[in-house]
Amino acid sequence: MRIAILSDFHLGYDRFRADALKQAEEALNLAAEKADVLLIPGDIFDNREPSPDVLAEGITLFRELSGRKWGASVADFSGEGRIYTKAPIVAIPGTHERRAEGVEDPVDLLGLAGLLVDATNATVTIQKGDEKIAIRGLGGISEDRFKEILKREDPKPVDGLFNVFFFHQSVYELLPFSEEFIRFDDLPRGFDLYVDGHIHSRVEGSAHGKPFLIPGSTVLTQLKDGEQDAKGFYLYDTENRKYEFNTIRSRRFAVRKIDIEGKEPSQVVEEIENAIKKESTSGDVPIVRVELVGKLKDGYKNMEINIPGIVKKHGNDAIVEIGKDKIEVTQEQRLVDKSEIAAGVSVKDFGISIFVEKVKKNGYNLKKSPVELFDELSADESKEKVVKKVMSGLLS
Repeated sequence: MRIAILSDFHLGYDRFRADALKQAEEALNLAAEKADVLLIPGDIFDNREPSPDVLAEGITLFRELSGRKWGASVADFSGEGRIYTKAPIVAIPGTHERRAEGVEDPVDLLGLAGLLVDATNATVTIQKGDEKIAIRGLGGISEDRFKEILKREDPKPVDGLFNVFFFHQSVYELLPFSEEFIRFDDLPRGFDLYVDGHIHSRVEGSAHGKPFLIPGSTVLTQLKDGEQDAKGFYLYDTENRKYEFNTIRSRRFAVRKIDIEGKEPSQVVEEIENAIKKESTSGDVPIVRVELVGKLKDGYKNMEINIPGIVKKHGNDAIVEIGKDKIEVTQEQRLVDKSEIAAGVSVKDFGISIFVEKVKKNGYNLKKSPVELFDELSADESKEKVVKKVMSGLLS
C-alpha cells in the first residue's frame, strides 16, 4: 500500500492565503493520484476558528478528494468519536487548530461532514485487497501535557499489520530548547513508521530503529534561511518499506545576506535593489528575504535605509522582506532566531515555551494548563473580556 504523508497546509494564512490554498490543492491532488492513503498530521487550517470563507476552502478541497474512486477504504475504526466516510483520508488537528477539550475544532468539522477520518486518539484500519494497515493518531496537544496524554492513551500497534503512529508536536532532538518536548525514545514502540507535523521543513530520521518522517509545510510561513527547500509530500510504500519525496510547484524563496558594515545607507539601498533584481529575472514573482548584517558607517542611523520605499518600488517584481534583526542583535533576539532557523517553528511556539517555564518557576500549580492559560491570554477578543475570562477561571 502506498501512503502519502502531507502536512501543514495552513489554509487561511493571511500573508500568503492564495499560495496556501493553491499549493495544498496541488499537493492533495498529486498525492491522491499516486497513493492509496492520505495521511495528514495536522494544521490543515492556520486558525482554530477559521472564517466561513476559509472553512469553505477546506470543505471544497476535501469534498472533491473524498468523492474520488479509491482503491483502499476504511475497514475499521476504534477510539474516540465516530466516522462518516470510508475514504482513506486520515487526519488529526494540529497546534494551530487546537481548542479546549470538548470543543469542536476545524478538523472535527471536516470529519463530521464525512470529508475525512479524524484519527485523534483512535486507530484507523485501512484495507486494500488482502492488505491492511493500522494508523494510530494523537492530535496536537500542549507540549506540557503531551507526555501525560501519551502515557494515558498508551498507543499500541495492531498485531500482524503494518502500523503507523502519527502526531503533531515539537521533538527535542530537532528543537532542543525545552525539556517539555517529546524525545524519540519517548514515542510508543512497535510501530513500523512514525510521522509528525508541526515543523515546516522536512525531516528524515529514525525512532526505535524505524523511519521517522516530517514532510514540512506546503506553504512558506516564517521566511527563514533554511526554508528554500522545495515543498511537497512523502510517498511511503509498505511493500518495499521505501519512501521518496515528491515536490509540488511552489513560490520560489531566496535569502540574500548583505554586509552593511561601515557603509552609507545609499550604498546599502543600492545593494538591496541589485539583489532583488537578480532574483526576479526568471519571470516569476519570488519571495526575497534580504538579511542585513553589520553596522552602518558612523553617523548614520538604521532608519535612513528606506525599507518601505524599496518594498513598494519592487512590489511587482518580488515579495520582499528585509530583515534588520542582525544589525543590532540582543541576546534574546539571537536565541529566538537560532531556534526558528534550526527547527522552523514560530515565535508563538517559542513564546509559549518561555511562558510555561516562567509560570512553573513561580510556583504555578493550578489545574488549568499553562498553555491553555497562554491561549486564553492571547485570544482575539477585547483585553477586558480576556482578563475577565482568565481571572474567572483562575479564581474558581
